[in-house]
Amino acid sequence: MSKKTTQGITVKKDQDFSEWYTQVIQKAELIEYSPVSGCYILRPNAYYIWEKVQQYFDQLIKQDGVKNVYFPLFIPESLLMKEKNHVEGFAPEVAWVESGGHSQLGERLAVRPTSETIMYDAYAKWIRSYKDLPLRLNQWCNVVRWEFKHCTPFLRSREFLWQEGHTAFANKEEAVKEAEKMLNLYEQTFKELYAIPVLKGRKSDGEKFAGAEFTLSVEAFLPNGKAIQGATSHHLGQNFSRAFNISFTDEQGQKQLAWQNSWGLSTRSIGVMILMHSDDKGLVLPPRVAPVQAVIVPILFDDSKKKVLAAAEMIKKKLEARGVLAQIDAREEYSPGWKFNEWEVKGVPLRLELGPKDLAKKQVVVARRDTGEKKEFKISEVSKVIPSLLEYIQFSLYNKAEKLLQERLVKVKDSPAAEKEFQKGNYIYAPWCAEAKCEESFKEKTGGKSLNSPLKQPKVSGKCFNCGNPAKAWFYFGRSY
Repeated sequence: MSKKTTQGITVKKDQDFSEWYTQVIQKAELIEYSPVSGCYILRPNAYYIWEKVQQYFDQLIKQDGVKNVYFPLFIPESLLMKEKNHVEGFAPEVAWVESGGHSQLGERLAVRPTSETIMYDAYAKWIRSYKDLPLRLNQWCNVVRWEFKHCTPFLRSREFLWQEGHTAFANKEEAVKEAEKMLNLYEQTFKELYAIPVLKGRKSDGEKFAGAEFTLSVEAFLPNGKAIQGATSHHLGQNFSRAFNISFTDEQGQKQLAWQNSWGLSTRSIGVMILMHSDDKGLVLPPRVAPVQAVIVPILFDDSKKKVLAAAEMIKKKLEARGVLAQIDAREEYSPGWKFNEWEVKGVPLRLELGPKDLAKKQVVVARRDTGEKKEFKISEVSKVIPSLLEYIQFSLYNKAEKLLQERLVKVKDSPAAEKEFQKGNYIYAPWCAEAKCEESFKEKTGGKSLNSPLKQPKVSGKCFNCGNPAKAWFYFGRSY
């Protein structure tokens, strides 16, 4: 008998979403709350996912010629103030250090909210000639943004982990091309690791990064009817190079300002994955980011225990030889049902059940976490079947999310229609004037906001769906985190 009460999720996802999410991240052992409000402990199960993202994306950008660096956590106030729009955008979220020990600092230090300013101070020293370009650097680090809104683990926290790429080019064309390339790499990462399709596009001026010429983003649409930003790629133009004097001598001997980008993906993406795939039983993990891909649960009785455990160990070794992350749960103090439940909560993609009756039939029962489907396979086939099944689950999760994305996208021509679709849990695609006042009025009326605008635009004609002025672009709108 189990010594513990059930570890299952006690509320349904569609009935009490906030409590459901809280239970999932705690019972799946992803998050522990810390003594600092809005700052969370990433437990091994969560940090493993982030490591997989790091490894995958790091390889992509290194293959493209980006190099990794590390810059200080503390940024002098004088540097942060150099780009007016940038500092105004971040001022409410900056955490400051004003003393060291018992001594007052001569200048306040910002705890890194993002690194443009401290990195570009160095770029101004390193870039002298067109031969120094392009300069393409990235760092994996933590940042602090002192949110005063409702903090939520992964989705909105005061400290989080991310990568931030910062690049400089001799001309605008190269910079814009890279900004779009990084957006494609983010799309690839969400698809290949998290099994999540995204909407790629350009943010509105009201939603762009403070100090950028324009911002590109990938947005995910979730089963609860809300959209969420996954990653961003900003073309900074010459705004920062002008403020920090990042200049170079071109091939004609003329002084020019560099063209710059910055781009980032954070641990928020883990939250996007949780919200997208998980269900009333708990976490559902895409196999490619799962710390345990297959758990073997032996059904133990005194007279057959040794044989069953030996067979479980043999299966585990065969799976590991094929690259599968397998684990045996041989704890005798818990019932098989309790263990099934625990591994379901933790989102392990496959569960292999093996008892004396299975052993007699030379088979193992395999249960899929994503669908709950059970099927028997010959033990001799397991090392071939399980790797293929894991890949099938990965694609199945993506296809399910892609179907949701397509089914819930609705074209509209006016704001009453948009509001009706929001109430149905859909998001919309509409011709829009792209004006800030129009966006604010729409947000006040409906609670929805612009997500982004596809880079490949269909022909735009007619009136803005909200204000009636001439439409300038097709945009995605939705209720958003």
